[in-house]
Amino acid sequence: MKTLLKRGLIVSCQALKNEPLYGGSSIPKMAVAAKMGGAVGFRANTVRDINAIYRYIAGSLPIIGLIKQVYEGTPVYITPTLKEVKALIRSKCDFIALDATARPRHNGEKLADLVAYIRDNSEKAIVADIATYEEAEEAERLGFDYISSTMRSYTAETEGIQIPDIEFLRKLQTGIRKAKIIAEGGIHSYEALSQVLDTG
Repeated sequence: MKTLLKRGLIVSCQALKNEPLYGGSSIPKMAVAAKMGGAVGFRANTVRDINAIYRYIAGSLPIIGLIKQVYEGTPVYITPTLKEVKALIRSKCDFIALDATARPRHNGEKLADLVAYIRDNSEKAIVADIATYEEAEEAERLGFDYISSTMRSYTAETEGIQIPDIEFLRKLQTGIRKAKIIAEGGIHSYEALSQVLDTG
């Protein structure tokens, strides 16, 4: 049975190689602090950090797992290929996040094939990171469990849009029927958080 996310704050606990918190125990300790503060789950990058967070919190909260990997010739870098999907299936994450934008993937891989592979080989829930409403509709058609506004303002089509985009979140909340909505991006103040929560 798939793990479900409770309504509340999901904290992103991530650091890339060129960032000060990368390596060691910084990321799992950040997750422990977030849990103490009331987080309902985490978003984590790399199998190492996912598994470390799981150990530090004894599997007590769900983890949305992803692997950021840059490939030449494509802008898609969040769990872009089957290689990253397979690694996440073996990891301790409860959810697998995929870039679900309409942009081309490395070596012509198809989003639908990645979703099908996860369904056939795992009980993990799947999160679609989208930028547009059309991408959200396609993600729902493909059977994603959750749809997240992760890529809003980060694609060429949506660049410059101020986030959180409250009207966009309202449209997702009212228009998407099967998948649950995660509001992500630009929530840096109590005011923004209040506006996001008001969308449902």
